[in-house]
This record gives sequence, C-alpha cells and structure tokens, in this order.
Amino acid sequence: MDVNQAKQEHLLALKVMRLTKPTLFTNLPVTCENRDLPGDLFGQLMREDPSTIKGAETLMLGEMLTLPQNFGNIFLGETFSSYISVHNDSNQIVKDILVKADLQTSSQRLNLSASNSAVAELKPESCIDDVIHHEVKEIGTHILVCAVSYTTQFGEKLYFRKFFKFQVLKPLDVKTKFYNAESDLSSVTDEVFLEAQIQNITTSPMFMEKVSLEPSMMYNVTELNVVDSGEEGESTFGKMSYLQPMDTRQYLYCLKPKPEYAEKAGVIKGVTVIGKLDIVWKTNLGERGRLQTSQLQRMAPGYGDIRLSLEMIPDTVNLEEPFDIICKITNCSERTMDLVLEMCNTQSIHWCGISGRQLGKLSPGAFLSLPLTVLSSVQGLQSISGLKLTDTFLKRTYEYDDIAQVCVVCPYTSNEC
Repeated sequence: MDVNQAKQEHLLALKVMRLTKPTLFTNLPVTCENRDLPGDLFGQLMREDPSTIKGAETLMLGEMLTLPQNFGNIFLGETFSSYISVHNDSNQIVKDILVKADLQTSSQRLNLSASNSAVAELKPESCIDDVIHHEVKEIGTHILVCAVSYTTQFGEKLYFRKFFKFQVLKPLDVKTKFYNAESDLSSVTDEVFLEAQIQNITTSPMFMEKVSLEPSMMYNVTELNVVDSGEEGESTFGKMSYLQPMDTRQYLYCLKPKPEYAEKAGVIKGVTVIGKLDIVWKTNLGERGRLQTSQLQRMAPGYGDIRLSLEMIPDTVNLEEPFDIICKITNCSERTMDLVLEMCNTQSIHWCGISGRQLGKLSPGAFLSLPLTVLSSVQGLQSISGLKLTDTFLKRTYEYDDIAQVCVVCPYTSNEC
C-alpha cells in the first residue's frame, strides 16, 4: 500500500497511519468435562488468563482491547482519520517544510491539510505532526497523496511524495417501495406509504441510531416505526436497535401532500419527489457513520380527467333513514368542463334528490363541494355507488362505483355490521 515515488535519500521521513478505534480482544475457549483426562486443567488456565472475564471465562469476548493490526475496512458514510508525521532523521536543520495531504477519488481531488503554511525550520530528531479527517462520500478506490517539500541548510530545495491506496466499501443495501393508500376518501386518497428495506452488508453488527425520512416541500411525513406506550413511543425494534450482518429491516413511513398542494390536482401529477432517507449508525466501539440517499421519486397515480371523492360521510347510519354526504369533484384535465350529475339507484343504495342536475362549468384545476342525501335499504356494510358525471362539451360520461363504504344498522335491533 505504501509506494515511494522518489528513490533519492531524503533528510526527512514521512509516516502515515490510519487512526481507528481498537477492538475487544477475543479468545477461543477450550473446555472439557471433569471426568476427562485433563480434568480441570483447561478451566484453571482460562481463570488465570488475564484476557478473560472473571466468572465468565468461556465467553469469547474479553476485557482487554486490541490495537488495530492492519488498515481494516472503511465504509461509505464513515469518517476517515489519518495521522501524518514528518521526522527529521538527519543531523542538520531543515527549513521551509511544507506538508500537503490530498485525497484523490474517481471524481475529485480534495485538500485535507489542516494548514497550508510552511514550517520555518525543523531541528534534528524533531517532527511535524498532523491529523486529517474526511467524511467518505464516494465508494471505490481512494488515494491519499502526501507530499513534502523542504529546503536544506545549503539552500537545495527537495520534494517527495507517498501514495496510500484504499478501497471504500458499501455498508448498507437500501431498497424502497411505494404503496398508494387504498381509500377513496379525499382526506387520505393522496397518502403514500414508503417501505424502506435496509440490509447490513458488512461483517460486523450495527447499532441503528436513526433512520428518518426528510420529506420534500410537497409532503408531510408520519413515521410508523413507533408503538405508542404511555408518554413516550417505543421503537418497534426494541430499545437496543442492533442490525446483525446480512440482516434486513423494514421501516415504514406515511406521506401526505400538504393542503396547498393537495387542493391543486395538477401539481401532484406525474413523477414527484418524495424526499430522502437519513441513516445514522454506530459500529465497534462507537464509530459513527451516516448516509443520505438521493431524492426518492415515485409516479403519482392518475385520476383521469375528473376526480370524485368524499369529503364527509358518517361511519354508521340507520337502516332506511336518509343521511348526508359531501362529494368533492375536481377537474384534473386542462380544459373547462360543463358537468351534469346523474344519480342511479342500486339494490341497496337509493339517492334522494333530482337526477340530471346541471352542475355548471368547472375550470381546469378547480373543484366544487356537492352535498347529497342517500338512504340504504339493506343492512350491513354497503358501498356507495351509482353516480355518473357527463361532460356536455365532449359528450363524455364518467361512472363512479364503490366510492366509499358505510355501516348500516337497524335501530330496532342490536345487530350491527
């Protein structure tokens, strides 16, 4: 990993080391039964071993820490930290020492040096130390380029570089799915459910500190990963939210358009930006990582030229007693419509009023609220159906069945749907 570009003997020595947290020491316990030939020998050796936990010697994890023995893996979203040291190995004073550290990725070159000013002089056996940090935001090959320039006491200017190459791996596999709410009520028709599947593709467990959805300006979001229990909600994954290697977890969110956008039928047509996921985790001894996905997009459901939904309907009504509902009619087309409303009775639903009513002209993107009266002749859960809208300009008819459901009960019995 360390490649010296210059073959010339230099007065200064450059050392670069990655800074990472230690790990817990692990040992392989060896045990046997007391009736076996070794008897209690293995148990006695483990009890005397300073790396084991007293009273729990058979556990693989010990109480000691192990310093990193190699570069290790670095994952997207983590912070890369490195220690850079320039030491004067000669017996003469070196002047104008400038240490520069750049990180070369597949798309850009970043300057990570804490200071770009030169050190006036460096005495023999002295050193210049620096620590650099960088939050890794790209996967693939990264090259840390460390360059040192200096001037000898005889005025000769020298320069050398070292290259350190490492790979940045992908820690999580994130998949998303969108579901439209299966309801025709106007208050929830535009609701979208987002399922995010997050898989740990590293070789060590993760503590999922935060998984949230930052919605776009068009939506409000409700997190559905908390169970209400008393004053504070408890996560559906428990208090300690660990994700083992190769395990997958599903997170669910409900998005609803803001009122100013929901009232404009044309705004949410086509492809819409939902928002982006913000994921924060910790590994090993608290090493933090963070990822933000790109903007999530979905294809909004189409409502055709005209949309009919319910703004108000009672949950329960009495058998053969009229009840009121309020319909909302929205012109989703780009032309003005002249609408006529027809009400057709079904076997269970009977409309009260005059069929063939002139609703008048409705401009593009406009809507109107229409109060209607209905009664049901059949007990149980009944579907509101039988409405027709006709555009007299184009002689085009739109039929609406199963607009909503209502529970019909008999007021003289206790039998409910």
